[in-house]
Amino acid sequence: MTGFSAEPMTVRVPATSANLGAGFDSLGLALSLYDEVTAHVTTEPTVVTVEGEGAGVLPGDDSHLVASAFRVACEVFGSRAPNVAIHCRNTIPQARGLGSSSAAIVAGMSLAAGLVLDHTMDEAELLRVAAEMEGHPDNVAPCLLGGFTIAWTERNGAKAVRLEPAADLPLTVYVPNGSGLTSHARAALPGRVPHVDAAFNISRAALAVHAVTVDPSLLVAATEDRLHQRYRRDVMPRTIRLVDRLRESGVPAVVSGAGPSVLAFDQEIKFFEGFDCHRVKVGTGISRL
Repeated sequence: MTGFSAEPMTVRVPATSANLGAGFDSLGLALSLYDEVTAHVTTEPTVVTVEGEGAGVLPGDDSHLVASAFRVACEVFGSRAPNVAIHCRNTIPQARGLGSSSAAIVAGMSLAAGLVLDHTMDEAELLRVAAEMEGHPDNVAPCLLGGFTIAWTERNGAKAVRLEPAADLPLTVYVPNGSGLTSHARAALPGRVPHVDAAFNISRAALAVHAVTVDPSLLVAATEDRLHQRYRRDVMPRTIRLVDRLRESGVPAVVSGAGPSVLAFDQEIKFFEGFDCHRVKVGTGISRL
């Protein structure tokens, strides 16, 4: 029978921004907004408490995503999940396109790995299992690895590589006061796109790798997109208008993930009605505290 540590464990997980314009479902960036999650094994029913983002809204039982991910990871280890008491100190905005669900999944699975005494889940295994639960790896990868990541999926699951971003990459996140659902944003996408648009995005995604890591002066061109953002205009009109306004002023701006937040490669704070502004840096991956 697998044993469990009696000591509590705390992990810190970053917000993430996926796509970065042209790199749909593949490019991702960790951001310096973090959730801290603590868990310990208990004989009482599983309970989750939340302070900060999501307090009073997120569930407080084993249906919470951190608890669900903890349970899934234990099953992968071949162990029955114990009851746990989990406390989340959240700063990542919920349902805003900043990877809050990926952060919860990675946190829950990492806590399971840390509390199961005879198992160590390496990064490759954690990425594979977390991406299966999330549905795609573009947010999971930077949450786990930090920095700038390229993710893809093979027959045996998700893979990713981490690249070092250019020094002092300027980043600002504009977070709207209304949430959005990834399922709604994905439903707005067409089943097919013109070949010319696919070719356009291939060139821009390749350029984005160079721009983010070597030459940020190329980010305006590198973040152009024809595959997903314009199709989401009806779902998140305020978001797309903000992206357009920023880009028209020369700022490389993109929808963050599935939205509705906006990521700008710029640190000159601009104020827009209905959006909170956060100046951030490139974040580190998950860490144990």
